[in-house]
Amino acid sequence: MKTLKNHTLIYDNECPMCNIYSKGFIKCGMLHENGREAFTDLSFENKDLIDFNRAKNEIALVDHEKNTVIYGLESLLLIIGNSFPKLEKIARIQPLHWFFKKLYSFVSYNRKQIIPSAKDQHEEACVPDFNLKYRLAYFAFVVIFSGYILSIFSPKLGLNLTQNFWREFAICCGQIVWQTLILKTYLKEKIWNYLGNMMTVSLIGTLLLIPALFLNINANASVIYFGIVVFVMFSEHLRRSRILKLNLFPTISWTVFRLTVLAVLIWMNL
Repeated sequence: MKTLKNHTLIYDNECPMCNIYSKGFIKCGMLHENGREAFTDLSFENKDLIDFNRAKNEIALVDHEKNTVIYGLESLLLIIGNSFPKLEKIARIQPLHWFFKKLYSFVSYNRKQIIPSAKDQHEEACVPDFNLKYRLAYFAFVVIFSGYILSIFSPKLGLNLTQNFWREFAICCGQIVWQTLILKTYLKEKIWNYLGNMMTVSLIGTLLLIPALFLNINANASVIYFGIVVFVMFSEHLRRSRILKLNLFPTISWTVFRLTVLAVLIWMNL
């Protein structure tokens, strides 16, 4: 690998994704072993160069020779392109470049909802600005993906449920509406942060259901498997609520909705 010299990547050290790929650049030799610096431990030199607020939204790459900074996808393309020029050239072709730029922003603006940290509450934490467009895009992605997987899995539960995407889609949307109406007054400005974390809990549960789609198991085994997945989701919801410094109320409300939906589905198919 060709090392990009005299550059420092300013990464979010409280974000596991940022930590992994920035460390990967160093291990692969694409950056010098001192080629990254934690956002919460900035040197005076780099702190003076970077746009502090922009660096929370887009990872910053400092060029020490020119005393310039580039941000976001352009930072990653410069590092990758230094070792793989052809890959960078392909990634800059429209509409691929547009797609990768949107994908980068989609992940970056939602990264604290995907993987939260207890240290995100600190003033100097590398927490991105709230972006309504990308938050709603994250909700839409999870709802559509979860609705699709659940529609395939639900007939395995032995409740006489047919494969119906729109039923599962409506349930996923209903969860958002239910929690918003019940918790908006309680959560106030935290509502969007909470809803983002709640959608990640749904995404985790959906991903855990995928292996069962390829297993030839009976209805009883499917119910047990589904129960385990729900327990994991419940535990993760509790954990994330604690990180957000919330009490049990959001988890109780979330559980009531889930049980209500289950009871309605059973009643409708008796």
